[in-house]
Amino acid sequence: MTLRLEGVGKEFTPGTPVLAGLDLTIAPGEFVCVVGASGSGKSTLLSLVAGLTPPTTGRVLLDGDEVTGPGPDRGLVFQTASLYPWRSVARNVAFGLESLGIPRARREERVGRLLDEVGLGGLATALPGRLSGGQQQRVAIARALACSPRVLLLDEPFGALDVQTKEDMQLLIRQVWLDVSTTVIMVTHDVEEAVFLGQRVLVLSCDPGRIARDLPVGLPAARSLEDKRSAEFLALRAEVEDLVRAEHRAHQARV
Repeated sequence: MTLRLEGVGKEFTPGTPVLAGLDLTIAPGEFVCVVGASGSGKSTLLSLVAGLTPPTTGRVLLDGDEVTGPGPDRGLVFQTASLYPWRSVARNVAFGLESLGIPRARREERVGRLLDEVGLGGLATALPGRLSGGQQQRVAIARALACSPRVLLLDEPFGALDVQTKEDMQLLIRQVWLDVSTTVIMVTHDVEEAVFLGQRVLVLSCDPGRIARDLPVGLPAARSLEDKRSAEFLALRAEVEDLVRAEHRAHQARV
């Protein structure tokens, strides 16, 4: 599914744009990471693609159709898992399928495969309160994938996790992406994470948020944690960090 933003801008307060003049094309199956200083509109960008808020100007298009609201063709994962505490792991994952009226046998088959995919096959009947933070995010990812979305939107999903768990989740989401071939847009404050996961890294400026740079990541599709030590990785990480730092300084000078 091709995603296009054409002249997209967003104002929550009239005359104070959060985003302005966004023109962007993301090809089917691409993994794109978005970084930028606080206030650059990263999460607002995801909300526009998700259909949770309409653009003030411009259009968001999925395969040529204008986005006018949420839909099962887009899955969203937040920093907190936001699971239903009274529903089992399996029933949390099945929630969207139930809403679509998918027959029980098909739901159970789909949920079982997804739980195996995210490494939680043995916890289908557990309640969320028994799970670690990393396990809860695995459930949230499986739930977002349950309806076979053509675009998966990730809003800092690993931001609250410890370093080891975060690395485990990075490897997981990378493998899931390779397996399901969906388009992924991920917002993160972690530049290292963006370079490791993305095929492209978008750096947003502030006041208003615009695409300052669109950088390709030349690492292979199959990646390991050892790639974070490569000269190419370290050079690109430094370049992105310098860009984010420069945009932050420019923002502070305008405040």
